[in-house]
This record gives sequence, structure tokens and C-alpha cells, in this order.
Amino acid sequence: MTTEVLPGAAGAEPLTAALRKAGALGQGRVAAVTVESARDTILSRIIRLRLVYDGAASGAPASLILKMDRPDRAELNAGGRREVDFYRGITPASPAGLVPRCFEAAWDDTTKAWHLLLEDFSDSHVVAEAWPLPPSLERLRAIIAARARFHAAWWDDPRLGVAIGTWADAAQIAEHQRRFATQYARFSDFLGDRLPRERRNLFERYMAAAPRLASRYASRRDMTIVHGDAHVWNCLLPRDGGDDIRLFDWDSWRADTASDDLAYMMALHWYPDYRREAERPLLDHYHAALLAHGVRGYDRAALDNDYSLSVLSQITIPVWQHAYGIPPVIWWNNLERTMLAVDDLGCRELLG
Repeated sequence: MTTEVLPGAAGAEPLTAALRKAGALGQGRVAAVTVESARDTILSRIIRLRLVYDGAASGAPASLILKMDRPDRAELNAGGRREVDFYRGITPASPAGLVPRCFEAAWDDTTKAWHLLLEDFSDSHVVAEAWPLPPSLERLRAIIAARARFHAAWWDDPRLGVAIGTWADAAQIAEHQRRFATQYARFSDFLGDRLPRERRNLFERYMAAAPRLASRYASRRDMTIVHGDAHVWNCLLPRDGGDDIRLFDWDSWRADTASDDLAYMMALHWYPDYRREAERPLLDHYHAALLAHGVRGYDRAALDNDYSLSVLSQITIPVWQHAYGIPPVIWWNNLERTMLAVDDLGCRELLG
């Protein structure tokens, strides 16, 4: 237990109303709430709540995860808004058992405050491995199969860009590329001689080729909903084994090529020896899982082509992370690993 003051959304009456609205509580009511643990992430505050009920409360959750904004990082609340949108609009139409159940997803247009009341898996599930260690190949196969199941469910769904998310048009893509160029200039100035000429040349070639490379996105074919922050530590695995995976932290989701999630998971976060050992078998396993869940017309070569382009695009991630104030212990290592993956996989050839 902690002595933390309960946020407004964690009061007994608001929780009673939220759980009843979600169909998780009958005529009973929440009588008492205590904070079992609380911690800050880079973008949010995570609080585990323990609930006590009065009256008929059969099946009501004994605990909840409250995920909410950090007032000191209000400039990043857009991610919270995106996650609220995900749980409101995408989770109900997604396969059951892949993301935590959400009992309430709230956003305030005036204050920009937000919060989520999520199913608590603390007793039954664990993160696959302690950061920054990758998990075993067996666990990776389970994780990547869960990603494939989610991707397949939204593969070329006609709601993408219409009722679910939006497609960036040519002007928006050009503006994104302009903003990246501005952030890259700041990034390269900050690093100085720690960013060698050869790497500067790669970034310059990438920015020059960006309008052409964007044609893959503009095709809007073989697209799905991607997580956008798909490292293995955003997955919960059952303590006793099995494939009951839960994927969480959806504040960066978008409609895009599925391979973006795979490259983010492997190329951005794994050093070469381990990546070379696991990468090809996991891509094979992922593709087989896509087919098993109904994806058609997307062959193994298409996945390889998309993956190479996604790996190349990962060089932008450390630049954005630096711009958002994420610590160097994260973005510096991401930069090193991504550069090694680009060279390993011959991704420079995509630049012409």
C-alpha cells in the first residue's frame, strides 16, 4: 500500500458509476479504494487500485489499473487522447483476449486530462523480460503470433482511414517530412562529432528519398492498425506459460504497414548477434500466423520488402525521441542498433 492521494477518477462513486456502465458491476457499489502501487512512466502515471464492495458485486474486479496523464508532461497528452480513442473505438471491434479490458476511457477537451480504467493482470501475467533483455525465442514466438492475430483482424479493413483513424494526405506527409528535417537538424547539432559524416550522409539521403519512399504508405494496400511502440516490454505474458498474451500501451497506434511494428520490435531494440539469430525465424512465424488468420495476397517476399523499408525508417525514431525529451539511455542505444540493422540488411539500397 502507499499513502498516495486518490485521483478523482479513483473515488468510490466514480468507480461505481464506471463499472456499472461497463456492465462489470450489478447493484453493489464500490465501498473503499486503496492504492496498492503507483509509478510514473515517461508519458503517464500508472496506479494499481484495490477495491472493496458493498452489496451484489459478483464478478466485479478486485483491482484495477488507472492510467492517467502526468500534469508535468501535459505537452504529450495527445498520446493519451490517442489511447482513449483506441479503447473507445478499436478494442470493441478487435478480437477478444488481445488487449486489456477497458472499463472507462475518458478525455476532457477543456483541460486535456485523460484516464483509462483497465483490467489488472498483475497476479496472472508478467512482462516477458526485464528491460533491456529480450525474452526467450519461445516467448517471442507467442508475442509475434499475437501481433499477427491483431494485424490480421484489421488487414485492409475498409474502416481504416474512414471510421478508424485517418490517412495522411500528400500535404500532411510533406509537413511531417519537413518537421523531421527540422528535428534532425537539432539532433545533429546536439551530437556534433558524435554523429559521424557517414551517418549524416545516410540521414541526408533518407530525407531526399522520403517522398519516393512514402509511395508505399500512399498505396494503402496491405495495411493494418499498428501499435507504434511495439517493443516486447509492452506485452504481458501468463506467469504459467501459454499464449494468452495481452498487448498494452496503445498511445502511438496508427494505420500503416504491419512491418513497422516488427522492425520496431527487433531492429530498433536488439543487438546484431541476437537479432540475426531470431529475426528470420520470427518473420517466418509471423507470416504463417497472418495466413492462418485469413490474410491473403501478401506473400513472404512482400513481407521482406516491407520489413526492409520499415527497418530503414527506424533511423527516424531516435531523432523524434530526442525531440520529445526521452533520455539518451534510450535513444542513443536505439540509434546504434538501428544503424547496425540498416547495414546488416542492405537497407541503403532502397535509397537508390
